[in-house]
Amino acid sequence: MKKIIALLIIAALAGYLLFWPVPIEPVAWQAPEAPKLEGRYASNSALANITPLALGEGNGPEDVAIDKEGNLYVGYDDGRIVRFNSEGKEPDLIANTQGRPLGLDFDPEGNLIVADGYKGLLSISPSGAIMPLSTTLDGIDYGFTDDVDADSNGVLYFTDASSKFGPAMKARDDVLEHGGHGRLIRYDPAREHAELLLDGLQFANGVALSKEEDFVLVNETGSYQIVRYWLKGEKAGTHDVFFENLPGIPDGISSNGDGTFWVALFSPRNALLDALSDKPLLRKVAFRLPQFLQPQPAHYSFVLGLNEQGDVTHNLQYNGDGAFAPITSVEQHGETLYLGSLTEPRFAAYQLGAPEGREETAQ
Repeated sequence: MKKIIALLIIAALAGYLLFWPVPIEPVAWQAPEAPKLEGRYASNSALANITPLALGEGNGPEDVAIDKEGNLYVGYDDGRIVRFNSEGKEPDLIANTQGRPLGLDFDPEGNLIVADGYKGLLSISPSGAIMPLSTTLDGIDYGFTDDVDADSNGVLYFTDASSKFGPAMKARDDVLEHGGHGRLIRYDPAREHAELLLDGLQFANGVALSKEEDFVLVNETGSYQIVRYWLKGEKAGTHDVFFENLPGIPDGISSNGDGTFWVALFSPRNALLDALSDKPLLRKVAFRLPQFLQPQPAHYSFVLGLNEQGDVTHNLQYNGDGAFAPITSVEQHGETLYLGSLTEPRFAAYQLGAPEGREETAQ
């Protein structure tokens, strides 16, 4: 009898792992072999030298925006947008989107533009008034409005990370499916017009304009690469791969306005996740496992600097106790990098050119 019960339990477990309905329909692909953390990606402890800011003021300050006076703005997981002074002190509630503010940027008029995972693209005036800008395109609602960058004329470039899996479902679902539900969108506030630039992206995440605004970059989290969409010149309207096979899982990207892109890597690559890339059935099985048994990101601080030719110029890491991770955004102001995180109860500052040789410049 005990053997029969054991066999029934095993059969039930196998049936669950193989056949229980799940919301993902994984697509087979081939993940490139992950670069080793050596050479231009050599492990280092640069990001051990961070200064935590606004500890305990809220959870998940995913992005940081800086106004002309140097004040710092972050959005928390409870919907609050909070302004701090340049030292990360004197918190001041600006607004509450009642959603999940993710990417932030200022337009030329001083309005804070918010990519809200639930509410779409929003504009918050200096007085705190919230105005919805765009929530749908071509009959498809934004499922996961993720990041935004404003050009010098106030035109907005933003991402719908996944039209299928919204923030409540988490990015994990879209990445495991690899179904290409991400979009890069341009919105012109003067015409109140949204335009699709790219679709079929594998979790379209961070977005950043070049110094001359002749191209825009978008991070494809699910493919470990950065795609470039040309806005000017003979290549206008076309796209190519700006950087492929990143050593980590890309999240946010920003431009410092002077030829450097800062790429926030959520964590180094996960070997098990990569091994499952061409095995859609096993990805379904992994999805059915308890979350703690699924492929997990390492708690690891990781930021890369790239120039506009796609060369690695900075390699900042830390894998020790108390690492600030995951890093989901990097914004430069002067010689300071401000780091955001999806889950940390703080954001952070890092001084470029840190002492003791902790900052590693790629060779």
